[in-house]
Amino acid sequence: MEKEFLGLLVYCIPALVTGAIAFLFFREHTDNENNRRNFILKEQHRKEVLPIKLQAYERLALLLERIAPHHLLKRVAPISPQVRDYKNLLINTIEQEYEHNLSQQIYVSDPCWRMLSAAKNSSIQIIMAMEDTAVESAEDARPLLLDALSKSEITPSRALAFLKDEIATELR
Repeated sequence: MEKEFLGLLVYCIPALVTGAIAFLFFREHTDNENNRRNFILKEQHRKEVLPIKLQAYERLALLLERIAPHHLLKRVAPISPQVRDYKNLLINTIEQEYEHNLSQQIYVSDPCWRMLSAAKNSSIQIIMAMEDTAVESAEDARPLLLDALSKSEITPSRALAFLKDEIATELR
């Protein structure tokens, strides 16, 4: 009985070794196929999504440029001599620009969107904080607003630099 068992074992060992090797090759093959499929899917996804994300980044960069103090004050002229009216016009312009691009937040990271929002809010707060009686006319308020907005801690240019860093990270 022992001889039969040893004989059977002698015949089974090569079959088991061959089966184990076949299993390892099969597993390696399926892993490689899965990796290849995942790579193809990622590349396809990247080809479809990357252009849309880049358009979103472009729109957000344009938003930040449009609410940058020097561009904003140059583009939005006072409509009346009243400082209060000019401040409201500037705030409404910033809000409209922001709301127009609100949907772009789904394409950027949360920290990036928070930075964009902070730049917008900071500009609005500085405009609101300016005393209406500090100057005589809206035209006289423009240089003071430019100076105050440029000295802000969170500016649209700083948010734009943050956005550019995120784009660079995305393209890597």
